[in-house]
Amino acid sequence: MKNSCQFLFDEAHAAGVKAAAATTPTPMVVGTPTTLFSNDIDYSQPTYYVEGGVCGFAWVNVKPGTSPFARWLKTHKLARKDSYYGGVSMSVREYGQSMERKEAYAGAFAERLRAFGIDAYMMSRMD
Repeated sequence: MKNSCQFLFDEAHAAGVKAAAATTPTPMVVGTPTTLFSNDIDYSQPTYYVEGGVCGFAWVNVKPGTSPFARWLKTHKLARKDSYYGGVSMSVREYGQSMERKEAYAGAFAERLRAFGIDAYMMSRMD
């Protein structure tokens, strides 16, 4: 029989992968503004189309850091101690730089863990 922590991780990971696959990020166009504080792009200058949307990070925070699941994540090098938020944090390393896909994965992952009674939260930061 599978280890219960491995089972929880596999369930949460599957939910995260499904959520990320179902997410369609809002694309972003990056270019030079027409004036210093303008939101209008000067299309005579080079522009870049970023299909994955805004760049950023997402992670799952699990509390307390001394819980069996948090310790299992650390033992398997899937998470690290989080001195700022407490508990442990597991970075989402998939999905390139797409913050929206990373958030979808982390949100579904944390939601699935909460369904099993584990205190988990999605967190993110734009780059």
